[in-house]
Amino acid sequence: MNTLVQELKQLIIDSLDLEDIGPDDIDPQAPLFGAGLGLDSIDALELGVAIQKRFHIKLDNDPAATRQHFQSVTSLARFIESKAK
Repeated sequence: MNTLVQELKQLIIDSLDLEDIGPDDIDPQAPLFGAGLGLDSIDALELGVAIQKRFHIKLDNDPAATRQHFQSVTSLARFIESKAK
């Protein structure tokens, strides 16, 4: 999962054009939205599209489930791994 976490960190940086931030600057346990990385709803949409394209998975239509999956890099990695099985 460590490789997937690193890949997700880089995907976040690349897809959202985050400047002055590297993969090591992103805590995999920190929230992606609000007080953590500080992403917003537009970022969520862009990141969702990037994840769907990169990992060829479909995101849930359930907003509560999607919020849970997008809580942190670690939760995203768990979600992607569960879809890959």
